[in-house]
Amino acid sequence: MAKILIAEDERPISELVKRNLMLVGHTAAQAFDGPCALEMAGAERFDLVLLDVMLPGCSGFEVKEQLDPALPVIFVTAKNNLSSRLQGLGLGADDYIVKPFEILELLARVEAVLRRVHAGAEVFDLGDCHVEFGTHRVFVAGREVALTPQEFMLLGVLVRNRNLALSREKLLQLAWGYDYEGDTRAVDVHIQKLRKKLGFEDRIQTVYKLGYRLSTKE
Repeated sequence: MAKILIAEDERPISELVKRNLMLVGHTAAQAFDGPCALEMAGAERFDLVLLDVMLPGCSGFEVKEQLDPALPVIFVTAKNNLSSRLQGLGLGADDYIVKPFEILELLARVEAVLRRVHAGAEVFDLGDCHVEFGTHRVFVAGREVALTPQEFMLLGVLVRNRNLALSREKLLQLAWGYDYEGDTRAVDVHIQKLRKKLGFEDRIQTVYKLGYRLSTKE
């Protein structure tokens, strides 16, 4: 998983983002002003920077101009005007997220950027299960398991939000799409198929009165 720098001066937001990034398997470091963010980015190797625009010391825009152009950046800011968005994206940022945001949206945007940067190289291992996202192949105990495109899509959502409880409605939105006209029973059916095919009876947990969670915890 990725090593991510959170450059955010509002400590409650920084802590919230850090906890959720770590929950899904990333590692995270924190900077609370612009100069600190630049110092940390120069001293350590990061896979991604979540960068607030309105940082003390120097702005997120100024920080971005001094970062390695190859280092992916997502601006996370309360500045919602078009000129700020254009400025951020014009500096080469990979995405621009406006506060307040849903944490699941932030995690999805992070995963999307990381997938673009490491296209074809992303894999996931849990117990005997090995998932190759670039080739859409899944192996259990070394033998390939055939998943339908929809099963693979649902598995990807569970993997990228691992250890987080997701409602059936949220799983429909993320794995089927916002325009899906079916009901939540489709989620239950596909969850049962994934459990059986992957041996994830204990890994894909039912969350009472909510939905499901893929647990990676021993």
